[in-house]
Amino acid sequence: MRRRQTWATLFLILTSLIGYMAWGPDQHAFLFQAEGEVLLKLFSDPGSTLHPLILIPLASQIVLLVTLLQRTPSRWWRLAAILGLGLLMVIILLAGILSQNLWQVGSTLPFLAISFLVIRADWRPATA
Repeated sequence: MRRRQTWATLFLILTSLIGYMAWGPDQHAFLFQAEGEVLLKLFSDPGSTLHPLILIPLASQIVLLVTLLQRTPSRWWRLAAILGLGLLMVIILLAGILSQNLWQVGSTLPFLAISFLVIRADWRPATA
């Protein structure tokens, strides 16, 4: 059971990094590229990174990393991290649907599918 939780958490982290964002005429980035820029700006200009849509998903990924390293990961922490990252992924999904950008829509589906499976597995009632 522990190994399955570890793999699920690792897949959540990896699939969250492939979120594809597009805005403006020629502006686009994967989430891992945007996070790299945010982390660089965090030390040079911290004020420019103080936005809920930046801080909540970033904190959620840190929480997922912490649960990855725990001996017995807390399902509450993992749920909180999924909800925080899910907020950004659902916004990317809705933007992709509204702009009819299949790359955006497709980039969010792996994270959302794995999140659904993890939540279902973590919160399934114990069977006798």
